Amino acid sequence: MMTFILFIVALAGLLIVMRRESGAMSAIGVMAITGLLSLIFASGWLALVLFIGAAVTAAAGLPGFRQGWLTPRIFAMFKKVAPKVSDTEKVALEAGTVGWDGELFTGRPDWHNLLINRNTGLSEEEQAFVDNQCTQAISMCNAWDVAVERADLPKELWDFLKKEKFFGMIIPKEYGGLEFSAKAQTAVLQKLAANESLMVSVGVPNSLGPGELLVKYGTEEQKNHYLPRLADGREIPCFGLTGPRAGSDATSLPDTGIVCKQKVDGKEVVGIRLNFEKRWITLAPIATVVGLAFRMFDPDGLLGDTEDYGITCALIPRDTKGMEIGRRHCPIGSPFLNGPIKGKDVFIPLDYIIGGVDMAGQGWRMLVECLSVGRCITLPSGAAGAAAYSVGTAGGFTRIRRQFNTPVADMEGVQEPLARIGAKTYIAQAAVNHTANMIDKGEKPAVPSAILKYHLTEFQRGVLTDAMDVHGGKTVTLGPRNYLGIGYSGAAVSITVEGANIMTRSLMIFGQGAIRCHPYVLKELAAKDNDDIKAFDDAFFGHAGLIFGNAARAFTQALGLGRADVPFDSASRRYAQAVARFSAAFGLCSDAAMTTLGSELKMRELISARLGDMLSNLYLASMVLKNWHETQPVEGEKEVMEYSMSLLLHRTENALDEFLQNLPNRAVAMVLRGVTMPLGRRWDSPQDDLARKLARAISTDTPIRNKLIASVWTTDSEGTVENPVARYNGLLKDYDKAEQLYRKVTKAYAKGELPMTALHPEERFEAALEAGVYTKEEADFMRQYETVVLEMLTVDDFAFDAFAQNKESVIDHNPS
Repeated sequence: MMTFILFIVALAGLLIVMRRESGAMSAIGVMAITGLLSLIFASGWLALVLFIGAAVTAAAGLPGFRQGWLTPRIFAMFKKVAPKVSDTEKVALEAGTVGWDGELFTGRPDWHNLLINRNTGLSEEEQAFVDNQCTQAISMCNAWDVAVERADLPKELWDFLKKEKFFGMIIPKEYGGLEFSAKAQTAVLQKLAANESLMVSVGVPNSLGPGELLVKYGTEEQKNHYLPRLADGREIPCFGLTGPRAGSDATSLPDTGIVCKQKVDGKEVVGIRLNFEKRWITLAPIATVVGLAFRMFDPDGLLGDTEDYGITCALIPRDTKGMEIGRRHCPIGSPFLNGPIKGKDVFIPLDYIIGGVDMAGQGWRMLVECLSVGRCITLPSGAAGAAAYSVGTAGGFTRIRRQFNTPVADMEGVQEPLARIGAKTYIAQAAVNHTANMIDKGEKPAVPSAILKYHLTEFQRGVLTDAMDVHGGKTVTLGPRNYLGIGYSGAAVSITVEGANIMTRSLMIFGQGAIRCHPYVLKELAAKDNDDIKAFDDAFFGHAGLIFGNAARAFTQALGLGRADVPFDSASRRYAQAVARFSAAFGLCSDAAMTTLGSELKMRELISARLGDMLSNLYLASMVLKNWHETQPVEGEKEVMEYSMSLLLHRTENALDEFLQNLPNRAVAMVLRGVTMPLGRRWDSPQDDLARKLARAISTDTPIRNKLIASVWTTDSEGTVENPVARYNGLLKDYDKAEQLYRKVTKAYAKGELPMTALHPEERFEAALEAGVYTKEEADFMRQYETVVLEMLTVDDFAFDAFAQNKESVIDHNPS
């Protein structure tokens, strides 16, 4: 019995030491003391095991012992198996900063580092712009008109966007721009997201494009010339990066720029001869200035000893001789302005290089640094805005649409997708707003940008699918009244651009994060490259301590022992503790994958994807918790937070389970399962009761519905296109009264108090008035209410030959 007690004491002591990462001396002390007690009071065998453990720990854990014999051997082995990091990968790894994503890799996230920077919202100037200019812009376009009737934004809208400097949000005020914060850019794009063409047209010039590149890297001459003209719309920019053979792998672009001499106006000048072919370039058909990425070579040494400079970025006026521009692609769903650019033997002067000759060859670094921020803002903000718009429309439609004498929003089959719409909107808004706040605090979140790009655009696709499903025939029939169908069709664009989602999930999120965000891996690789055995010793054995620490934390917290101390209220504390627990499990599994697979992990994309899913869902959950902590919750928000956290933690545990099922080293997988999931799976998908509450909350006039749709266009005024969200909001405000009157007339009909032939609602209202079931005021109210309901349920129809571009090809199926 005493032997067993001492064994438990030794195990508990070691787990405490490991959880705290207290170091080798503490572990040696625990084993030595319990070993001595065992020798005196219990089993000599246990004492022997503990003394051997203490000796091994001393040999491997104390620097004075290990550096002479163990570290050199491990270092030699590490050099053989460590993955080689290419120059382009190094640039990507060095770009950006590490913030909360790095905390999640440690397995012991310090919540203070997340909560210290509160999101204080927008400035008065920024909020006024969102409330006024953005509202006016979105009220000037109808999806059908933009996508089908004119395949462009209206001219008066283009003029308004230029006049109000929508294209100059990132440009400093000294150059005539708005100089908005990242939070403001996010808010603008969320507001405009009801129309994808508008959101893309504004978002792209403020994301990866000449404007941002000039602000960060341009010469003073370039800034002074272009930035004021970009800010007020005299210049419309585009950026040519992708092409027929270079999409997600932008570093493989085959477009060339050869340094050469050419006579210009009778003088021989040194410049660059470009040959390129670009596709899928947003705003290219109307761009007046083209940012271009190409591979620059100097075979004749006209600039120096370097022959292959690498990727370089230049700014080229539209009318440059030899450049073909102006044709269009037709993006699926929403034909925003997008097209190809070609150039053959296009000669440009050296000062067209962004940043001048000194920045030749720095294009990949420039693009990666800009993309890490832009990827956090444009598409994720559009996704959050589209989701909020879906809350407004799907919630409203399902409440006014009645089948079987009841609103379809009260049917559980509809409530399930409604709940998903509400929760994913809540998550997306928290993620984009708080990540933008990090950017404003000086961070350049490289890994979070990939997380947001992938998961929020996937949320957008799922939300729009759910919204289409609950609308039924209303939104599968295109026309001016259809406020979702075109956006739904266009969701595939967001999935594909700025790094295809398949690649982002399987290669980028964990592939970049494993090296960039891990506390020790980058240090180990740097030590290898520098042949610095002392630095390697510090990093490697710090890494070993982290592995033991994460194993202890993951195991004990999975058992409910020693839960993390978190600074959250009673409603959210258990979710934050679960994030901490899964952070430890994620850190341990990451190290197991890197150790067992080595350089092969790069090619095991499904393993990498599941680890990336764990990291992503933990990051999104953290943003939800931060949002809950910092904002004043409204009635009904607690249920949305709980549903969102349950969803994200269920997804995290599912990714962990799938990782353990598929890790090639089955022995390691079994050990990891015993450590990280000793009691099996603990997080179910959100409960039905939560789904019912959430569905009702977003389909009635509630504080949480109003909070979720506050970021989108909710007003309606004379002279603007019809706003379906405003119409639904009006109907929902009167819903309780209308529902009572619906029930009254239905009951009267069932009793035979109304004519059997009164089948239409309008007929029943009139019959109810005549029979005294309704008062005149009630009948007038229901006539007006039902008129608006019918307008919102109505779909468009067209002349038989309306859709044929070639009218002569139309077949007369019913000749007279």
